[in-house]
Amino acid sequence: MPRFEPFAGVRYDLDRVDLDDVVAPPYDVIGPQDQSALEARSPYNVVRIDLAREEAGRDRYTTAGCLFDEWLAAGILRTDPEPGFYAYRMGYHGTDGQSRQIGGVLGALEVVAPGEGDVLPHEETQPRVRDDRLKLLRACRADLSPVWGLSMAAGLTDLAGAAPGAPVARCTDEEGVHHRMWRLTQPGVVDAVAQTVASAPVVIADGHHRYATALAHRDELGGVDGSDLLLALVCELADGQAGVRPIHRVISGLPVGFDLVAALEPFFEPVDADVDASTLPERMAEAGALGLVLAPEKAFLLLPRAGAAEPGEDTPPDAALLDQALATLPAHTLSFEHELDSVLAQVAAGDASAGVVLRPVDVHHIARAAVAGRRMPTKTTFFHPKPRTGMVFRRLSDRPLT
Repeated sequence: MPRFEPFAGVRYDLDRVDLDDVVAPPYDVIGPQDQSALEARSPYNVVRIDLAREEAGRDRYTTAGCLFDEWLAAGILRTDPEPGFYAYRMGYHGTDGQSRQIGGVLGALEVVAPGEGDVLPHEETQPRVRDDRLKLLRACRADLSPVWGLSMAAGLTDLAGAAPGAPVARCTDEEGVHHRMWRLTQPGVVDAVAQTVASAPVVIADGHHRYATALAHRDELGGVDGSDLLLALVCELADGQAGVRPIHRVISGLPVGFDLVAALEPFFEPVDADVDASTLPERMAEAGALGLVLAPEKAFLLLPRAGAAEPGEDTPPDAALLDQALATLPAHTLSFEHELDSVLAQVAAGDASAGVVLRPVDVHHIARAAVAGRRMPTKTTFFHPKPRTGMVFRRLSDRPLT
């Protein structure tokens, strides 16, 4: 069963910096304008390491490693005096306007290859992204941001919620999500957290590229110097403990006059939606369908054809069904969007041939797929809200700084 160990976290010295100025979203949701804005907040914003730029004759990975070491040497970053776990909570409002809380525990989770243990990925990864993250991990010798795991063991939410006293770190992000973190060092609590996580499989919900990177690094180093573990936020697999949003597809570059609706018919039954495209998600949920947008006033519901799933298996997620259909189309360009408004704007402006609107995947569906060893296509799930990068780091070893 999964090893989940306490660690001595590296954290910003809050007498030296304002935490709101130095933390950031995960690297993979930061655009160029976001990056510049984060850099402008503070010379110590974590984006300067996580998405480092070339400077002073150093490539960006060398720059990242040097900055991390420099901030440690200068006391901007300090190492906690003893190992522990870190309770982490996110307070936010859902799309329905209701107040919600997600709570889990940050710790060092075992890194295992598929089939080796009970840490289970559910989504495919892209080699280019893994290579980038691996170079950064080699340079910094530290986990900068956590992967997000869902534990099938009961009780973790209660343990995370029992953290005593005031949080050691707190901030509010650009979307109004409140992030709070507490240290858990009491021996009984530490043992209870480790035993709870070790009692059942953990599904990697978010951060597949970071997990794949950690596995490659473990294999490089033979599992020594802390490379057999990685920083992870583990939450209980329960309703309300993870918010999953869809990632939509934007199709461009199809031949002029190509009949996309006819091309998709072997896989989906198209039904004229006869609604404003902005209301598609409600109709999709009612019909159990995907949405196809060809123009602001022209949208279809795409009902999956019978036989999409093997007997006894869940129906594949929208992304898997769509991948099969897209593979039959003429050469085209595919991009990914989290927001429906962006999809509609690109179609309306003529920058895209079409947009395909997907439904969110249920976390229990994700877990069943992972346990069965099935991988969903990359960019199937978008977990929200995202833990902030910079709340706590994990050094892989205490080797002398360079």
